[in-house]
Amino acid sequence: MSETKKPETGYRPATEMVHGGAMRSQWGETSEALFMTQGYVYDSAEAQEARFNGEEPGYVYSRYANPTVSMFESRMALLEGAEGARGTASGMAAVSSAMLSCVKAGDHVVAASALFGSCLYIVSELLPRFGVECTLVDGTNLEEWKAAMRPNTRACFLESPTNPVLSVIDIAGVAEIAHEAGAKLVVDNVFATAMWQSPLALGADVVIYSATKHIDGQGRCLGGVVLSTEQFLEEEFKDIHRHTGPSLSPFNAWIMLKGLETFPLRVKEQTLSAGILADRLAEHKAIDRIFYPGREDHPQADVCKKQMRGGSTMVALNVAGGKEKAFQLENALKVIKISNNLGDAKSLITHPATTTHQRLTDDQLAAAGIGQGTLRFSVGLENVEDLWEDFEQALASL
Repeated sequence: MSETKKPETGYRPATEMVHGGAMRSQWGETSEALFMTQGYVYDSAEAQEARFNGEEPGYVYSRYANPTVSMFESRMALLEGAEGARGTASGMAAVSSAMLSCVKAGDHVVAASALFGSCLYIVSELLPRFGVECTLVDGTNLEEWKAAMRPNTRACFLESPTNPVLSVIDIAGVAEIAHEAGAKLVVDNVFATAMWQSPLALGADVVIYSATKHIDGQGRCLGGVVLSTEQFLEEEFKDIHRHTGPSLSPFNAWIMLKGLETFPLRVKEQTLSAGILADRLAEHKAIDRIFYPGREDHPQADVCKKQMRGGSTMVALNVAGGKEKAFQLENALKVIKISNNLGDAKSLITHPATTTHQRLTDDQLAAAGIGQGTLRFSVGLENVEDLWEDFEQALASL
């Protein structure tokens, strides 16, 4: 059997996120069952042999596949419009296993320079250890993508919007360049979410998520997911996933299934609040600049309109006065909490240069558009007026 069962129901996303992929046991439970098991039993030795040979459908080991994880994968495939999905233990497990599936020693990767610190480590430090060269480019400049391509380029990697300053990369444009060179395009879609952007429809070959973020969305557990064609997942991804073991816990998959039930409602409300707060913060004298995909002053506003259906739950702001004033603002906030997570029901704020991107050199920070006064604000589900009043009193302290 396929490890990701993808029912063809044709319902709209909100309905799919409540019902999609559900498999009920003999007990007919309402909520999806949590199968906390590492192994499975067989009626006979012959049945076990047949299942291991792929001649009989069923599960053999939860590092390979698990019923609860399969339900999560099916629901994610429906949300993304993908043929299949594979759950992983974290977002970075999704990144590393997806990239390793695309390349071998002697190959070349092109990646946008504006990446989350751990993603940058994967492409610029880890892969080169195993003979895979990497070229970093300004992701918003298609000419740099073209110039970086080589005969041995096998994968391109980008985030859009980027972490943390929400630059938006032309996914369709990069996909065309990648495919002309015989390379696959891997897209991290965490900041846009599947609600507001569909990379596969724009030409991407693989989409990855840290399910820890909006998919759980309530700060409870880690998880990740890789989405692509069944051919890629079966022929290129499966062995790496099975034999290196970045498996998603069934318990975490169950939590993610519960998160997906409210995912559309949460993301819509958070995005609405983010747009309101971005507009108000942009008018404050203590803020040098606001980065938000829904605003006309966004550097890639035309690309945003072309490929995104909505803004983001994220806002980036540059505080006048650098690190000292940015820290002062963070410390004065009361409702909004200081944390390096994002996509949570609680509003969270962090200083990327000293947290999520602290491994980057000064030149790398500059290439990613991160200053010492840059703050990344993840908008939660609190009342937007309470959030604004929290910012007002904190900004007044500056």
